[in-house]
Amino acid sequence: MKRKIAIVAGGDSSEYEVSLRSAAGIESFIDKERYDAETVILRGADMATLNKLCEYDFVYITIHGTPGENGLLQGYLDMMRIPYGCCGVLAASLTFNKFACNHYLHDFGIRVANNLLLRKGCTRPSAEEIAERLGLPCFIKSNVGGSSFGCTKVKRVEDVEAAIELAFKEGDEVICESLLEGTEVTCGVYKTRQKSVAFPVTEVVTDNEFFDYDAKYNGQVDEITPARIPDEQRDRIQATTMRIYDLIGCRGIIRADYIISKDGEISLLEVNTTPGMTATSFIPQQVRAAGMTMGEVLTDIIENEF
Repeated sequence: MKRKIAIVAGGDSSEYEVSLRSAAGIESFIDKERYDAETVILRGADMATLNKLCEYDFVYITIHGTPGENGLLQGYLDMMRIPYGCCGVLAASLTFNKFACNHYLHDFGIRVANNLLLRKGCTRPSAEEIAERLGLPCFIKSNVGGSSFGCTKVKRVEDVEAAIELAFKEGDEVICESLLEGTEVTCGVYKTRQKSVAFPVTEVVTDNEFFDYDAKYNGQVDEITPARIPDEQRDRIQATTMRIYDLIGCRGIIRADYIISKDGEISLLEVNTTPGMTATSFIPQQVRAAGMTMGEVLTDIIENEF
């Protein structure tokens, strides 16, 4: 008898439409001979939809943003004893908070950008103090958002306040980060009880100011897999990503983004525990480059929970 799989998409953030695209990708990838899968849209505290999840054998969360990427939905599924194929409550909530995650990993020797956190309604440094501390250009973005919504590359002190207000539209916390210059790359990994898999590294090249929404979703980027980097750097990135996976206590597929500076130093940008899953997203690209199929990978992740 086939297992019933719910692909949960939607959510309550600006990434709603991105989530629906990922869900369509997963539904197309999943092995139809083994599973009956359908997409379930969740918005807000919809108890009818949440209760419906009890009808399924397994849940694949592909909500980018709250409540699927920050651990809230995972907590409900844990209480209802419904298996799911991504990070649990602690790992999801930690990685969703970029500032907390980067500082946690920095304590284990992972290089990250200089940064500071701003909270809505709290005293914060002046624009001049932020520029002095981080240098210009710097990045100002939501601490709990994704897909580059509310993200600004700030080049002038007089633009700092506007960038902060834009970022606050995505949530109550804003992270300001110093600029890291170099080659941007990204690497996906996953683990099961039987194996650990690090995918080929992807190089991200765009003429935009940074890897913004248009670069991510409107084709204004070259994504080169495998990346044009020395084998030694590739190996370090894959090993670092796997180490991050273990330090955080991840499950399912994660993706970590990095900058390789001219001197070869590797700095973490962020960890994504609900990576995009459209046909052209990084993870499917990397899976193909590894000689695997997304169907195989998803089967690994689903069966690992039983």
